Amino acid sequence: MKHTRKILISLISSIFVAGAVYAADGRANPDAGAKAMEAKHGSYVEPKINHGQYGAMKIVVPITTDDKAVQGMKLHNMANSFEAAAQWGGQIQGTIVLYAKGVSLLTDPDPETRQMIDALKAKDVQFAVCDNTLRGQGIDFHHLYHVVERDIVPSGFAEVAYLQSKKNYVVDPVN
Repeated sequence: MKHTRKILISLISSIFVAGAVYAADGRANPDAGAKAMEAKHGSYVEPKINHGQYGAMKIVVPITTDDKAVQGMKLHNMANSFEAAAQWGGQIQGTIVLYAKGVSLLTDPDPETRQMIDALKAKDVQFAVCDNTLRGQGIDFHHLYHVVERDIVPSGFAEVAYLQSKKNYVVDPVN
C-alpha cells in the first residue's frame, strides 16, 4: 500500500510539473517547471528577529544516544548557534554533556565528527563526560577522543541540572 501511494504521489507531482512547463497556448515554457517546483518546495526567506540582540548565552546540549545521526545533528546545532549569535549580536558559551550511550561520540569518531569536535573545542565549547557512565560501561577515559581528566564530571545527568541552575539553557532537540 505504501509503495503504491508513493508511486501515485510521484506520478501526480510529475503531471503537475509537466503541465506547468506548457503555457496555455501549448508552447513549451521551461522556466514554468522550475517555478512550479520552487513553489512546491518553498523558497528561502531571510530571517528577521523582532526582539533585542541575542547577547551572552550559555547553552548546554546533553547527548545520551549512540545514534550517530542525532549526535551529528546536535554538534551541528551547537556550531550553527555560534554563527547565528555572531550575526545577531550575541556570544555563546557552550557545554556538551555526554552520558549513557552518548559517550560513544568520543570512542573512535570518524574524521568528519573529529573535525566538528575540534572546531567546537576551538570555540571553547566544553565537553563534559559522565564518570558514572565510564565506570558502568568499563570505559577508560584515556581511550576517548581528546578527553582529559578535567572533562570528567561525577554524573552527566546531575551536571546538566547543575548547569541549568547556574542559568545555562539546556537545549535538547532530540534524544
